[in-house]
Amino acid sequence: MKKAIIMGFALALIVTGCTLSRGNKQSAISLDDAKKATADFINNYLMQPGSTVTVKEITEENGLYKATVVLPDGSETTSYLSEDGATFFPQAMDIADYAAKAKTQTDQQQAATAQSLNDIPKQDKAEAQLFVMGFCPYGVQAEQAMAPVVDLLGDKADIKIRYIVSVPGDDLAQVQSLHGTLEGYEDARQLCIAENYDTTTLWNYVKAIDNDCYPIYRNGDDAYEVCWKKAAVDAKINTAKIDSCVSNEGVGLIKAEDQNSQSNGVSGSPTLIINGVKYSGSRTPDAFKDAICAGFTNPPEECSQTLSTTAAAASGNCN
Repeated sequence: MKKAIIMGFALALIVTGCTLSRGNKQSAISLDDAKKATADFINNYLMQPGSTVTVKEITEENGLYKATVVLPDGSETTSYLSEDGATFFPQAMDIADYAAKAKTQTDQQQAATAQSLNDIPKQDKAEAQLFVMGFCPYGVQAEQAMAPVVDLLGDKADIKIRYIVSVPGDDLAQVQSLHGTLEGYEDARQLCIAENYDTTTLWNYVKAIDNDCYPIYRNGDDAYEVCWKKAAVDAKINTAKIDSCVSNEGVGLIKAEDQNSQSNGVSGSPTLIINGVKYSGSRTPDAFKDAICAGFTNPPEECSQTLSTTAAAASGNCN
């Protein structure tokens, strides 16, 4: 726990370090003074009241003082101090090691993407199902990565948003969704829009929800109500019609989605299934486009266009 406290400061301070209250920069201090300065700084500013650390040893390394710090639970961590004792660094990052790990991760992701493309069966019209939870950050990011693909391919591919949600019985108020009841209602709302409007209208609405309403869903029902209705009006959607659909058909639509998720063995948001096969490659607009285009027997000419290769989503999931 205490190590987590110190490492929490590392995230904020690693770039610039933390300047100690020593006035103007001085010449190098002694090892003993560096040891005391390190212990005093951590105990006075980084630890919870009543908890203290000790500095086991301090040595010189690469123009800094390297301190081995013993935490209250007996574990050890390494911190650094500038030789003049003015700047504290919670930890050091080995640039070469970090770069090597990043390259390995990139290589592995590229290999996974290539394998995923090989595994996708081909058919005349590629079908993609993007399973999400409406307020899952990874799901939102995946939708944002998929939106340019939908804009590019249009009706030449069958790209659907699927929802990981369930409801027991016949009361939508009992909807069960990882991020709360409001998420479940939004899923039902989007299902109703998909049932009553075309793909372009749905995605215009989804993009507005992801950009404007998702960030405020924790602010409460009233704030969200205003936001989703504005998104609907901007997308030329009749809000009264959608409200009626949610009330009368929401339970059935949610139950169908739950069954679909179970049939496909899906529990994590996002999950992308193309022509019945789960895709496990990169989550960028161009990677999604390539994956869906790999599902065509004869890919449309739009598949030759390049979309963004910047990852809009991390490789995490909501489960």
